[in-house]
Amino acid sequence: MTHPFHAVILSGGNGERFWPLSTPDRPKQFLTVFGGKSLIRQAVDRLAGVVPMERVIVVTAETLVSATREALPELPEENIVAEPCRRDTAAAVATACGVVEARGGEDAVAAILTADHLMGDVKAFRRVLRDARDAAAKTDCIVTMGVTPNEPATGFGYIRVGRAEPLGTRTVFFRAAKFVEKPCEKTAKRYLASGKYVWNAGMFVWKVRTMKGALAAAAPELASLEAAIAAAQAPGPVMAKVYPDLPRISFDYAVMEKFPRILVSRGDFGWDDVGTWAAVDKHLRTDARRNVVRGPVTLLDCEDSVAVAEGPAIAALGVRGIVVVSTADHVLVAAKDRVQDLKRVLAEITSRK
Repeated sequence: MTHPFHAVILSGGNGERFWPLSTPDRPKQFLTVFGGKSLIRQAVDRLAGVVPMERVIVVTAETLVSATREALPELPEENIVAEPCRRDTAAAVATACGVVEARGGEDAVAAILTADHLMGDVKAFRRVLRDARDAAAKTDCIVTMGVTPNEPATGFGYIRVGRAEPLGTRTVFFRAAKFVEKPCEKTAKRYLASGKYVWNAGMFVWKVRTMKGALAAAAPELASLEAAIAAAQAPGPVMAKVYPDLPRISFDYAVMEKFPRILVSRGDFGWDDVGTWAAVDKHLRTDARRNVVRGPVTLLDCEDSVAVAEGPAIAALGVRGIVVVSTADHVLVAAKDRVQDLKRVLAEITSRK
């Protein structure tokens, strides 16, 4: 029995967390702030040697199809699947399952990956991905790629790990005992100290047959979408008809927290979702005073700040812990510990239009 392996990259972000550099027309995954390559380009490049290009699929918004083709010109046109409207990750995963089944059958294995995260150790990531593929192929479990926490982060979800499962892979997989939401700092410190929790990186690997069963049990409307896409010649018409009536719900809520057979890896491949401007100093060069500077920027007597100029030049004097980002249209000035509230700023701007 063969298990053709596909990678599905979810790339439907709307550009809020890295505003104003990131916008709905050019969201985070297309930015080249990190490493000189867009994040979506990096997401595809790190699959080299694991998944052939003809089996790499991107699920994105209709409005981002052109940008995706420009960023990934070697990707076959039919491998860019456009969602007619945003319905969160559960609908995207069901769509992916239908597309992969149509191409590879019920024994095919698929990985759901992210377009806008960083992996510092690509070699380790590839090893874990291969082992997750093998674990999904030989079991009836959904496999999720957990990351060993190295700090009491409050911006990530966590998974409590149970007993180890002997699968013969280099990566050790555990039964997932519990999914937990983003904790407060006190709880995150307790999780870190216990050694029994991993970060939920939002990456899943499954056999089509397994995912179909999970959808049927937990989300029948998504199971119907999957079956219709699998039977169609092209997913577009089915999605246009069904998507508007689907619920907005994440895959974690819709399926993972209900499915009884989940394996989770516990490793470290330098994963970070780079969720806000406050996190960029982990990945970009800083000066002697812990400032990140890009573009025409002058900082005097400033510390622990981020200044990115893609519009007007920036000059700052004697400030600490701020983020300043300029583009042709906007300038953001924020306390570094408040950038997680950018949605409030965007909502206020939108309300004035």
